[in-house]
Amino acid sequence: MNKMVSDSTATEKKMGNWFYHLIALVIVIIWGSTLVSSKVLLQAGMREDEIFFARIVMAYICIIFISPRKLWSDTWRDEFWMLMLGITGGSLYFISENYALRYTMANNVSFIVSASPLITTLLAFAFTKGMKLGKMLITGTALALTGVAIVIFNGQIGPVKLNPIGDLLAIVSSFCFGLYCLLLKKLGNRYSSVFITRKVFAYGLLTTLPCFIFMPWQFRLAHFLAPNVMFNLLFLGLIASFACFALWSVTTKRLGAVVTANYNYISPIATIVVSWWFLGEQMTIMSWVGCALILAGVILANKDTKE
Repeated sequence: MNKMVSDSTATEKKMGNWFYHLIALVIVIIWGSTLVSSKVLLQAGMREDEIFFARIVMAYICIIFISPRKLWSDTWRDEFWMLMLGITGGSLYFISENYALRYTMANNVSFIVSASPLITTLLAFAFTKGMKLGKMLITGTALALTGVAIVIFNGQIGPVKLNPIGDLLAIVSSFCFGLYCLLLKKLGNRYSSVFITRKVFAYGLLTTLPCFIFMPWQFRLAHFLAPNVMFNLLFLGLIASFACFALWSVTTKRLGAVVTANYNYISPIATIVVSWWFLGEQMTIMSWVGCALILAGVILANKDTKE
């Protein structure tokens, strides 16, 4: 009898895990689509900083209803690191990513940003004592960097046709997120993920305000009522930023951080499909080669790291 109950519980848990795997898959597909939504908003006339500000305002309003009422961190040192998280994982990360979309394809940005786990590992190696680089990590890094170079140059030799500004901005965005992940380790064990995310949203908004001193808000409020603007902002703010964060925390708790994080490798594939469907972006052969090297390098290097 006990064996039957145990088998039944194990079966239910296994079936339940499949449900959370499905949630994780849906989330990364949504996140892969956010670059396309941002590009649509750019084409509608919104600036890069305006998109980020409007998106995070909506997400912040939602998260305050589920976040602890605690306002400040335990120490001022921790509060400083929260500020740095808000810059690296909020304002600087998203604004540089949005600027990258102005100059290059959403596909390029997605694949380059997908290399951020490598940057996190390399930064950890540089600042963590006793950490060693394994052969797979070195090989994976080399593959990914080669892929990034191919994506940026896109097989073009002539300097006149070369315009790598957007891809370089994507590298800045990838570096910011890699640094954000590294800094997150300092606080992740002492504060809840909801509290940290709320602080990231808050400091992301605050550090974006200086942009409007030098470049005042120009997007007219009446234009927010346009269907394409309203839909994409609601998608970015309520679904991609707020809802997906809450569901991601649930799946991470159920499946584990490593298993859940591996789903991020699917995100660029979602970007390719959505950008082709809505933006008509086409991938060249060299772009496919470069993107394949980036994904292979990240996956290979990930096998050489432990959670």
